[in-house]
Amino acid sequence: MDDCIFCKIIKGEIPSYKVYENGDVLAFLDITPVNSGHTLVISKNHYDNLIDLPEEEAGKLINVIKKITPAIVKATEADGFNLNLNNGSAAGQVINHVHFHIVPRKNNDGYKLWPGHVYPAGEAEIVLEKIKSNL
Repeated sequence: MDDCIFCKIIKGEIPSYKVYENGDVLAFLDITPVNSGHTLVISKNHYDNLIDLPEEEAGKLINVIKKITPAIVKATEADGFNLNLNNGSAAGQVINHVHFHIVPRKNNDGYKLWPGHVYPAGEAEIVLEKIKSNL
């Protein structure tokens, strides 16, 4: 896509700090990292989001994530990492080109995950049936 910032990075029109690249996938440092080493992993083919991403392409992304994450964790001396994907604007997706975030984490880095809640009585069963009916 002509106006996609990630497509421009892939084409070399916008510079990036490339962590890894092969014929199908590009991984580069996020320019506004949560923590040092925060890396984005993208398909070189444009897909707006995970729902649009073909399974074969998803597998290629996951394989690269598995390959580079240990190096990122070691290099940043992280205690763990988050693997995030924001799908759609309601979930915080800002750039409509499917991408995963590898975020190195350290104990006591101050970042928290979202709060959870307990299902009210009977709601889990209702939601489960609605999901299953849409598979």
